[in-house]
Amino acid sequence: MTHKITTSWKGGMLFDSDNPSNHHVLMDTDVEGQKRQGLSPKAMMLSSLAGCSGLDVVSILEKMKVEVDDFKMEVEGELTEEHPKYYKTVWVTYHFTGSDLNEERINRAVQLSVEKYCGVMEMFRQFADVKTDIKFHNK
Repeated sequence: MTHKITTSWKGGMLFDSDNPSNHHVLMDTDVEGQKRQGLSPKAMMLSSLAGCSGLDVVSILEKMKVEVDDFKMEVEGELTEEHPKYYKTVWVTYHFTGSDLNEERINRAVQLSVEKYCGVMEMFRQFADVKTDIKFHNK
């Protein structure tokens, strides 16, 4: 399978990028005196990591018939000091909220995503130390 995107310059530091499902995302960077209109490319990488793993986890939990009231992920990346700057360490924290959470199954769903299914996670492991943690918030 191949994916193809087209990214078009919109002036200044703004770019519009499509994806295979024909949705668009705006990308730019901090420039003094200009309003940000999109995400930075590096921040989008962290969002891609969360999205990829999150989709896996939700799918696995549905198959396990595990219900949660809320699920979110926080992803933090530490950049190298020298150019080209890239993420050398990445922390992914999974937050699950609900009453009577099945922690064993949730742990298993996250483990399957991290170790087996999430391709973006595997790509990150090629250049970064990826650390994961799970937090349970019982109501």
